[in-house]
Amino acid sequence: MTLVASTDAYETLRFAVLDQLRQRGIDSGNTADVADLVRALVEKYQQEATSGFGDRPLHDPRAMIDRLTTSILSFGPLTPFLDGSIDYEELIIHGDEVSYIDDRGRLVVHAEPVSEHEVTHIVSKLLASVGVSIDDSRPMVQAQILDGQARLGVVAPPVADRIDVTIRRYRTKRETFQELIDWDAISPPAASLLAACMMTPTGMIVTGQPGSGKTTLLNALLRSAPPNLRVIACEDTPELSVGHLSAARWRTRPPGPDGSGEVSLRDLVRISLGMRPELLVLGEIRGAEAFELTRAGNAGCGMLSTIHANGARQGLGALVSTAVMAGPNVMASQVRSIFSSVVDLVVHTAKEPTAANGRGEVGRRQVMEVVAIPPMQGSDDDFTVEPIFSRDGFGAPLRWTGAPLPTELETRLARVLAPVGVTVMDVLEGTRTLA
Repeated sequence: MTLVASTDAYETLRFAVLDQLRQRGIDSGNTADVADLVRALVEKYQQEATSGFGDRPLHDPRAMIDRLTTSILSFGPLTPFLDGSIDYEELIIHGDEVSYIDDRGRLVVHAEPVSEHEVTHIVSKLLASVGVSIDDSRPMVQAQILDGQARLGVVAPPVADRIDVTIRRYRTKRETFQELIDWDAISPPAASLLAACMMTPTGMIVTGQPGSGKTTLLNALLRSAPPNLRVIACEDTPELSVGHLSAARWRTRPPGPDGSGEVSLRDLVRISLGMRPELLVLGEIRGAEAFELTRAGNAGCGMLSTIHANGARQGLGALVSTAVMAGPNVMASQVRSIFSSVVDLVVHTAKEPTAANGRGEVGRRQVMEVVAIPPMQGSDDDFTVEPIFSRDGFGAPLRWTGAPLPTELETRLARVLAPVGVTVMDVLEGTRTLA
């Protein structure tokens, strides 16, 4: 076989290896057979190139053999992202352009070249490992890969102009309030108030844009909770730090290839409320599971979750909007009234735009406000939002506004703070800290 000349020797050889694997019926997972085939094809390519009958000779045939073998047996240029060699939050691929969000929130371009065809091949291999495929009839797929340790999302042509892929590797973080205080993400009094709320059934929602630190704050809240707290954590992705608690951790399950077997977040919330949790935690509210949370108050448990929003009030609106997705007979006014009694506090986080600091550095992630939600009165037609802590802007102090907590919440907190000799006013004024 004479290899077709190409300006990209790697792609030429990779196609040749794939072609020979198919023709010879070689198992692409057989290390020895794949290594022998790759070595033979590279040697043939190099022999033809040096004799003047092929493409330009390879500068380093050994490196080409290693690269091709990795492509076939593993995941080619993406292998470091899938075997844990590179620490990252999210991998982003558009066609042949690969970048990732590193552990400091920076967008980094991955220098190792890759072709769009190779990306498609790698994605197909990853999806095949969980019994899923992508093609013209199903150009959009989300799946958990790597034994449930990562989430793969892909949109392929003809829906996209080029293949678009995101891979988020799940990492359970163990941030504490002290770390958030050290990073100036939150003030000691605000952290103490939130820690106190973890000592009694409280409904809290954390709002913010993607990447603003919502899950980080959620984990700090959980790290401050009493270790004997009975927790049920429901999530799509295993990112919640609950190992130190008396916790049950449940995860959703996507439908199988035949469309059956799905376990949704709404399913998990519905059954959890009948199992006597003291605290129900949702990694993120995105749909009709929000309606099931209207029952949390009646279940007598605390509730903690995140939702995407640009502010605390907008987060409450998003909560209502997702809840009414539960069915045509769900009235927004009714849901709003129930949530005003279930949700005690909304904590809003934000990420400073990189351009805003003038240095091109990663923007700070800070708690911008903590607001209380008093129960609605009969004449109210919208949430009442009472700022308790607020920040004038990024880098400004997060200060107590001087406003009191709603009476019912203050009574609950006073009851659990009294045994340790702390008052609610001590916490708000910052004269005593709990975090």
